[in-house]
Amino acid sequence: MRSEAGSTFLVTGGAGFIGSHLVEALLARGCAVIVLDNLSTGVLSNLDSVAGHPGFRFVHGSVLDELVVDELTHQCDTVIHLAAAVGVKLVVEQPLRSLTTNIRGSEIVIEAAHRYRRKIMVASTSEIYGKNSHGPLAESADRILGSPTVTRWSYSTAKAVEEILANAYHRERGLPTIVVRLFNTVGPRQRAAYGMVIPRLVGQAVRNEPLTVFGTGEQTRCFVHVADTVDAILRLLDQDGAVGGTFNIGSGEEVSVLELAHTVIARSASTSRIELIPYEQAYGPGFEDMERRVPDTGRLRALTGWTPRRDLADVLDETISEAELALARASLVAS
Repeated sequence: MRSEAGSTFLVTGGAGFIGSHLVEALLARGCAVIVLDNLSTGVLSNLDSVAGHPGFRFVHGSVLDELVVDELTHQCDTVIHLAAAVGVKLVVEQPLRSLTTNIRGSEIVIEAAHRYRRKIMVASTSEIYGKNSHGPLAESADRILGSPTVTRWSYSTAKAVEEILANAYHRERGLPTIVVRLFNTVGPRQRAAYGMVIPRLVGQAVRNEPLTVFGTGEQTRCFVHVADTVDAILRLLDQDGAVGGTFNIGSGEEVSVLELAHTVIARSASTSRIELIPYEQAYGPGFEDMERRVPDTGRLRALTGWTPRRDLADVLDETISEAELALARASLVAS
């Protein structure tokens, strides 16, 4: 069933990269949207396009604030929980913050949804699979993690707890939940600050700086445009059959990070060279990565008919254009 015009959504983390695109799409449907964001990683300017919309309200606050979460959940019909400490760099550098936000914050939001019997979608991550490099990875695939002393796996562990909470509330207390596992979503408004690879490489390329590729560069990833991710989210929200389920959202177009860097240089007409950086230098000693991360999206396709409409070339060209525009504006300000 399609989300009806006039229904109200609470989007935690709605000032973030994915959240801001989702807010725009919900408002375009005629829904009202309340955004809760503490702006620790989100940016208020991401919501400039909807700032004057009569159906939009922004609340500067944290998912760790139980009273605020309770009040806003009471005012909405559906909760979309995107707020999280994200990005490999942030997780490695601030594991305690990641654990607190991702575990306690999710517990507070899920509890509030249960209190008021609100449908809730919880945004999880491909990090759930850990070092499982088999693929494509189905939602039932095993989690393979390293030692608890390796901070890289704290994010995966926190998001697993979040998923377990959501599933337990659904099974034991009848809470209508949907879990989505997002694989490398990219596109406009994504920032390089937290280790996101495409905006980092594109930014380096348009400045003609060396493109820093971590490890050997042979590790492969799949990148999906944020508009396709939002489309998948909306389709799942429209389907009663999605309730109680877990769904991968991602592209099947696999590319090595080294090949990605070469493609970025070619499409941006950059004079940059590629520089390989050991993981230890980029993230500190003991860092572990996975060789492949490819999603199996068969469950999502079977229920909703979803397929990505944009390929990697579309993503890169759009990101390059945005980076070039930002560089030009910065140059004008500096002059």
